[in-house]
This record gives sequence, C-alpha cells and structure tokens, in this order.
Amino acid sequence: MRIMLTDAAHAVTPLSPPPALPQRPALFLDMDGVLAPITATPEGVGPDGRRTRVLGRLLERLDGRLAVVSGRTIAEIDRICEGAVPCVAGIHGLERRGADGQVRRLAPHPDMAQVHEALVAFARDRPGVLIEDKGLGVTLHYRQAPDQADAARDLARALAERHGLTLQPGDMVQELKTPGADKGRALAAFMEEAPFKGAVPVMTGDDLTDEFAFTAAAGRGGFGVLVGPPRETAALYGLNGPEAVMDWLETLAERA
Repeated sequence: MRIMLTDAAHAVTPLSPPPALPQRPALFLDMDGVLAPITATPEGVGPDGRRTRVLGRLLERLDGRLAVVSGRTIAEIDRICEGAVPCVAGIHGLERRGADGQVRRLAPHPDMAQVHEALVAFARDRPGVLIEDKGLGVTLHYRQAPDQADAARDLARALAERHGLTLQPGDMVQELKTPGADKGRALAAFMEEAPFKGAVPVMTGDDLTDEFAFTAAAGRGGFGVLVGPPRETAALYGLNGPEAVMDWLETLAERA
C-alpha cells in the first residue's frame, strides 16, 4: 500500500495572493474546491456559464497552455467544463488527454472490482455514505455521514494494504486507486508536450493530492497556489476559495 501524502515545504499563515503570471505561463487547475465549490455529492457540481467563458478566454490567451488536473474522470471534467479545456488529467493522472486529443490510460488494477464490492457492502447499511466508481479507482465519500469517518478510514487502509492499491485520503473521502500516477506526474507529462513545453507551470489546488503538483511546478521554475484555509503546503501563494479563484482567472483572462 502507498498512502499519497507529501511532506510540507512551507508554513502558510497565511499566504499572499498570487502575483502576475510569469512570461509564457502554463496554468494547471484542480476542479473541486478550486474551479467549483465542494458539494455534498459529486454530481452536485455542474456546468457554470461564467466558468466556461473564463476558461475559454484563458485557453485563447495562453495559446492552449491550460489544463485541468483533477481526481474526477475526464468525462466528468468535460461535463462540468462543457468541453472548454482540451488538455485534462483525470483520476489524479491515471488518465490524461493531451492537446492532440489522444487519451492515455493506465490499465486498472486487477482487484479493483473486488474492492468496489467491499466498499458497496460497507455503504449499504450506512446512510449518507456514497461510493463513486471511476474504473481505475473507487472513492468512499462520507461527507454526509461524518460519524462514519473512522470506520471509513480503517476500511480503506485495510483494503489498500490487502490489495496493493494506492490510498488517497481527501476531504471527507478515501480513494483507492490503481498505483502509478499522481498529479505531479501528470503535470510533468504535460510539460514534456506541446504547447506546454518550455513554459513556466503554475498549479492551483486545494487538497493534499495537489501537493505533488505544487512540488512539480516549483521544480520547473513555477509555483503553486493553495485554495482555501491556510495549512502547511509546498504552494507559495494562496486564495480564499473558488469565488476568489474565478475572480483571479477572470483577471488573468484579460491580462495574460
């Protein structure tokens, strides 16, 4: 089992808003908690006209150097963003679509169906516990059943250990996924391809899963932007929440 957490590099109490983008930037954006607010259920997030317009303008201003890097599937990202962003990494990089339109996916872990069945059985008698099957991973949501947090964490850890899966803790979620990818590796893969190659990466995210991408961006001369409450992080700058992110992106779309 591999638990996807990172050692923090900076104390953040609090972080300053991000500065102007560097010359020839590449912008990477998480979805939930960044481009969209956290909702009680995954399907609670839907398209938003302002978001779609801003992303479209940013894509043009940045000459295509814009990507969404999320724990959601590519299909879900396309649904929420109304197809405005061609370059997308889904399920923390387990699937990735480049500017050429090709989708590259890792093969699912052979025990994923068995793990899905175990999580469905766990949720059956626990109202508010939800299971999200992503094929390459499965997520246990307990935001609506906070009293089940300890049991959910214990089960997820045990299943990850037993089956050799990556355990990805999040905000009131535990995700068990096929090993071999994270958001940092997804960002690095984009940076090796047109139109991102040679640009300066800026990653915007809110969760522990985004720390890998913050570190990857910093290693390539860029930086991370943490969204939400201050915490220890590898990001250098911060924004209060999704509304502040949209205001920032709207400004960038006019200036970039």
